[in-house]
Amino acid sequence: MAYWLVKEEPGKYSFEQLLQDGKTVWTGVRNYQARNYLREMQPGDLVLYYHTGKEKQIVGIAEVSRPAFPDPTAQEGDWVAVELRAKHRLPAAVPLKEIKQVPALSDMKLVKQARLSVMPVTEEEYETILRMAEEAAAGK
Repeated sequence: MAYWLVKEEPGKYSFEQLLQDGKTVWTGVRNYQARNYLREMQPGDLVLYYHTGKEKQIVGIAEVSRPAFPDPTAQEGDWVAVELRAKHRLPAAVPLKEIKQVPALSDMKLVKQARLSVMPVTEEEYETILRMAEEAAAGK
């Protein structure tokens, strides 16, 4: 299993909307590196859902439910999409400003390559984010 992070403006497609819909096709990625990451995603991989814009925080967990296939929104080019299924909201959101303060996350692509909309996450980074969410929810 691999771990990923996807980013979206909450006003465009929020994690709450994904929870309501149950699943979605992740389309519209037009960055070559992000596209290559989409191609690597496999069913069962876990995905951190990050709200961009004013929020700048990880808010939920999704799962890849269908591997890469041609992006139906692409007019031309070799672009792909994946299907994501909602899993659950994090017990507390994990803001980017807090992520940047954790030494174990200093090499996270979210910190190093902030403009990417799709990126891999190591298992250690994933587990650290989950722990941060649980600690924030517990008031630690």
